[in-house]
Amino acid sequence: MAKNRVEKIAEKLVIPIIENEQFELVDLEYKKEGSNWYLRIYIDKPGGITLDDCQKVSEQLSDELDREDPIKENYFLEVSSPGLDRPLKKEADFIRFKGEIVEVKLYEPLNGNKIIEGELVGLENNIIKVNVANVGLVELPKDKVALTRLAIKF
Repeated sequence: MAKNRVEKIAEKLVIPIIENEQFELVDLEYKKEGSNWYLRIYIDKPGGITLDDCQKVSEQLSDELDREDPIKENYFLEVSSPGLDRPLKKEADFIRFKGEIVEVKLYEPLNGNKIIEGELVGLENNIIKVNVANVGLVELPKDKVALTRLAIKF
């Protein structure tokens, strides 16, 4: 089954579950690693996701997937928190995390750099705006960005 089709079906099944629990769907992916397929669901809520939260969603989603049986190949279902280095994908993510330090990975280097780090200014007209120390405001077209995520600072 096509990867995108599986992801759309899984999203349709998981949305009512996470909305009922008042969680947020951060990301969903269906991918092959080695010889195994994985359906990964990343969820969040204010204050963070617990192991019990992940188990609750996993059990409910597993029941729905068994009932619908949309995936013919064997796969592993994983439900987890997006982690400290959470990816920013939706417009709401760029609003919510404005002012936070982000790491932006580019498909191609910009001024010799494929990774830009700085304070997130926002997303406007598909342009990610980041205030980079000693450089200033950097504007990055979203289609040139492989990944935007929160930076981890220790």
